[in-house]
Amino acid sequence: MQHKSSTSVISIPATNPARRILLALALGVFALIGAGCQGDQIETTKRLVEQQQSQLEHQQQEIEDLKANQNLSDTPGVAASSRSGCDKGVETAASQRGGDRFSAADFSKALEYYQDALSTCPTDARAEVNVARTYEALGNKVAAINHYRKAADSSGPTVSDASEEARAALERMQASRLP
Repeated sequence: MQHKSSTSVISIPATNPARRILLALALGVFALIGAGCQGDQIETTKRLVEQQQSQLEHQQQEIEDLKANQNLSDTPGVAASSRSGCDKGVETAASQRGGDRFSAADFSKALEYYQDALSTCPTDARAEVNVARTYEALGNKVAAINHYRKAADSSGPTVSDASEEARAALERMQASRLP
């Protein structure tokens, strides 16, 4: 018993010259349609490349501007407010994200955000307390006490509440017994 394959080649008899011409025209139309679609794809790709090139040029300009500002702040005799000052916007955003992560008990991520806030505003007692609280939550009592002490001794802009909170935490942790 022989098994016949279910696949077969479509064959159009092309013995008639009119059919040959019709077949050639049909193939030509399909080729033109295919070429037209490729042309649209090429144009779309060209527009996308141009858009990405424009974005890249914009980003390169931003990088150059940032480098120029950085060089300006490195120039001796020129005041560098970002180096000695505090970027409250960055600190606030980092502290808020840290607070969100702390509330979700993601203490490691909270610590990263709070450390960013502290590095942005190193004299801010509130940022110091946030780092200390997070170390305490992570079980690192020594690091927590060190940061609470810095906050308690702080003379920064947010001394009152944060310093008092730090002092209370030091008493609660009985930090006077530790070095």
